Amino acid sequence: MINKKVLAIILGGGQGTRLSPLTDQRSKPAVSIAGKYRLVDIPISNCIHCDIKRMFVLTQFNSASLNRHIKNTYIFSSFSDAFVDVLAAEQTPDNKTWYQGTADAVRQSMHHLLNHEFEYALILSGDQLYKMNFNEMLDAHISKGADISIATLPVKPKEATQFGILKTDEESFISSFTEKPSLDKLPGWESEVSEEMEKENRRYLASMGIYIFNRQLLIDILSDPNTVDFGKEIIPQSIGKHKVLAYQYEGYWTDIGTIHSFYEANLGLTDDIPKFDLFDTSTNILTRPRILPPSKLSGTQIDKAMIADGCIINAKKIENSVIGIRSRVGKDSVMQNTYMIGSNQYQNLDEIQNDLNNGIPCIGVGENCQISNTIIDKDARIGNNVVIKGGDHLEDTHEESYVIKDGVVVIKRRAIIPDGFELN
Repeated sequence: MINKKVLAIILGGGQGTRLSPLTDQRSKPAVSIAGKYRLVDIPISNCIHCDIKRMFVLTQFNSASLNRHIKNTYIFSSFSDAFVDVLAAEQTPDNKTWYQGTADAVRQSMHHLLNHEFEYALILSGDQLYKMNFNEMLDAHISKGADISIATLPVKPKEATQFGILKTDEESFISSFTEKPSLDKLPGWESEVSEEMEKENRRYLASMGIYIFNRQLLIDILSDPNTVDFGKEIIPQSIGKHKVLAYQYEGYWTDIGTIHSFYEANLGLTDDIPKFDLFDTSTNILTRPRILPPSKLSGTQIDKAMIADGCIINAKKIENSVIGIRSRVGKDSVMQNTYMIGSNQYQNLDEIQNDLNNGIPCIGVGENCQISNTIIDKDARIGNNVVIKGGDHLEDTHEESYVIKDGVVVIKRRAIIPDGFELN
């Protein structure tokens, strides 16, 4: 069944410089999460579970891998109207510029969107981690007679300084908006929240960057080419002019905007009871099905770790880490607080021997390595006897094969780390 009233528009984001080097060769929605998914799988899965099965993903930077992932993953019946299509920025006779912002991206794509029947546009971000029933938000939008609805998250005072904060009236309509207020400006910006949220001192409503627009209003608003961003321009300008509803969401939500938030979100999945539950089959995350063998482990002590399919692990210990698909970890190596994204391919025995003959580390992590507080991007090669220990003691730096941001070491995609390398 397909909800024909709703068309979903997933914003792929800009260049994603804060997530560099993970976004140097891929768009933000194509970045790997939990060792086997892509970030774009999160909003798409949420939509599919709500029978919202007509989706456009808007992107302009490094979209090749994202295109490939969507093409190989979201294949619906030939007799269905369901689709997930990528709309990359394109030059037309009327417009020769790149997307200038979130709203401009939707404006430039409008001629494609209007080829489809819909009453409501659901606008989502492609770089957030959450599970949400969009139908409940849509029901609130319709029952309240809203023109625009914004998903909001109750946050604590310290967190409120990092978000756009919305003030609501007794009917949950938004009466005012402030962008990243300082702590001394927060008094008076409290909104009515549930009893549970009050007990946690989460009384400020932060915008989640998830919107519902009535079709005609979206067309009318985007007819003004001078407004290019939803969060900074269109939403603030619409308050008081249109009926803008705040829909409160109280579940887990995090914005994957920086290396540190990406690192924390992945390692958080190894908790005994993670805030983001991958094991709930009613809201499972969908992704490309791969025909991979089971992971093989030998002599490895494992504690609070997630191991994806197709791995060959001979490590001494893996602790509080996520190990992605097709990963290889050598004997006597210890990995702690690390996200190893995995590999796109296996090396056969001839390729491995050829690398050894030429003094090149094989894809994966070698023997007798000590790695902690690190992200290892796809197809990286880490030699034997390597020590990489990230932490706050390390200054931010950018080298040819690795980057350090906020204490997290990121080994770049296809980087080669030689035997005996030390970073601690």
